[in-house]
Order: sequence, then structure tokens, then C-alpha cells
Amino acid sequence: MLVYAPVAPTEECLGLLQQLIDRYGAIKHIILPTSSGLEHKIYVPAFSRRFPQAQLWLSPGQWSFPLNLPDRWLGLEGETIGGGHPWGEEFDHATLEIDLGQGKFTEVAVYHRPTRTLLLTDLVIAFSLEPPEIFSIDPFPLLFHSRDRADEIPVDTPLQRRKGWHRIALFATYFRPGAVEATSLGETIKQAFRAPDRSGRNYWGLYPFRWQPNWQDTFYHLWGGGRPIVAPILQELILPQAPYQVRVWLDRVCQWDFTQIIPCHLKAPIGATAHDLRQAFEHSDLPPTDTKFVRELETLLIERGIAKPRPLT
Repeated sequence: MLVYAPVAPTEECLGLLQQLIDRYGAIKHIILPTSSGLEHKIYVPAFSRRFPQAQLWLSPGQWSFPLNLPDRWLGLEGETIGGGHPWGEEFDHATLEIDLGQGKFTEVAVYHRPTRTLLLTDLVIAFSLEPPEIFSIDPFPLLFHSRDRADEIPVDTPLQRRKGWHRIALFATYFRPGAVEATSLGETIKQAFRAPDRSGRNYWGLYPFRWQPNWQDTFYHLWGGGRPIVAPILQELILPQAPYQVRVWLDRVCQWDFTQIIPCHLKAPIGATAHDLRQAFEHSDLPPTDTKFVRELETLLIERGIAKPRPLT
């Protein structure tokens, strides 16, 4: 058994894993496939301690911020992923490394030949039309974002849940999509006083959003039938720092005969081939009005010396 990008070792997670262990055998390898994603790194020490017999593998270029501490101080005591076939002939892998100045963006793609599956961390995402099943436990976040005004009391229906999910998807992708406007502070406070629920869970009635009438068109363009896309934050801030390395990595990955992609976020698995992956990287059609905030963020980070200007090509 091989675990790629482990999540928190909750009792539920361990119980589901045990079913697989009983069927296929012990976990032999645990892979941390990124050097920059905090949400992927933070659970690795606790997870690896639950399976001490497994070898922990770390992507190259591990770093921490604001202090760049040694890996072992962060609980990351493993072996750096190199070349060859460290996990056997069933697997192949390709590493993308990009120097960002403060540290490196690194992602290790893993290909499992028997199932023709490509494992990725952050480079590719896709959206589903319906909200993830976990929201059935607590639909409040969906209903919160399904409103058009702070004083609206949404009725819990499948349509309202879907509406909230589509808006969350837009926020998650663009941070500030073009289809939403921020209300003024005065208007936001005024509406908050009219909100029927001013609890902390409801952000004290604060709802500083005004959605344009065509906002759903923006989501359906993003969804695109569930196709894989490269997240705007990577398109605008990360990948332009090393276009040659990206092309080399993409050419290598696209040699593999995969039929599905399993990323670490959002919809999975994604039915996709090398052609679909190449399209995602080379033919982005995300509207400039939606990626405007990310581009402005890039300018700000460069001005403050946090990010590097794009190299001349």
C-alpha cells in the first residue's frame, strides 16, 4: 500500500484505511508530494507516526515560513524523492520544481500503471455540479453563500445548496470573481442589523457580497463539463516563473497513458487523458475579469519583494 498526500489521521480515516490494509496489506510508503502546500504538510508527521513501519518520502525543496526550520524539527523525517522507481515498477513519477525566491514550489506527480491513474496535488482541479457529500452533515456554509442579501433566510433545498456550492467554487478559484461586488462598509453594517441571525457562526450578520445577475454563467464557464483546469493562483503567480521547467514536466507526464486524474482538492477522480491535461496547461480560457484580482495580487507581492517578477522569455 502507498499513501499519497495523507490527510489527518482521524479515527474515521484510520477505520477506512484499516479496511484496505486488511485486504491489501500494510502501508509501505507515505509520500509528501509538495514542498509548499501547508494543508498537505501539516498532517504528515501525525500520519506517519501511526504507521511507523512505512517509509516517508519527501518532495525536494522542503521549506517553512517565516523561519526555514530543518525538516526534522517539523516532524518530517523521511527520504527525499529522487529518480528511479523507489516504489516499484508499478509506479512512475515526475517532479516539478520552481524557485519562488522565498522557497520552492514543488509537486511530484505519480502515475500508477495498473489502474492508469495520475495522482496530482495542486496543479489541476475540477468542479462538480453538485456539492460534495460531506456538506450533507452540515449544509450551513452552502446556505450562507446561497443568499443574495444579509436579511434573507434561505430555505434548505437541493437548489439552494447547489447555488451556494457554485458560489463557493467561484470564491475558491478566483478569491474575488468578477461576478461579485463588495458592498461598502456602511451598507454591510446596515444590512447586518437587519439580519435575523447575528450569531458568530453567521459572521454577526455581515454579508459584504452583491452578486451580479449573470453570476451563474461565470460558474458554468469555470465548470466546463467538469474538465480539468489549472487554478488561477498557479497560472498567474507560480507557473510563469519557470515556463521551460513546466514544459519539460508536462511533456514527461503526458507520455503516460492515464485515463483518470486524482487531485488532492475538489472533484476526484477526473476522467481525463494526456490530451486533456495538456489542454488545461496550454489553453486556459478563464475570463480576465475573473482573474483580475489574482493579477493584482501578483503585482502587490512583487512590489513588496515577496514574489519575483516573471522571467523574460
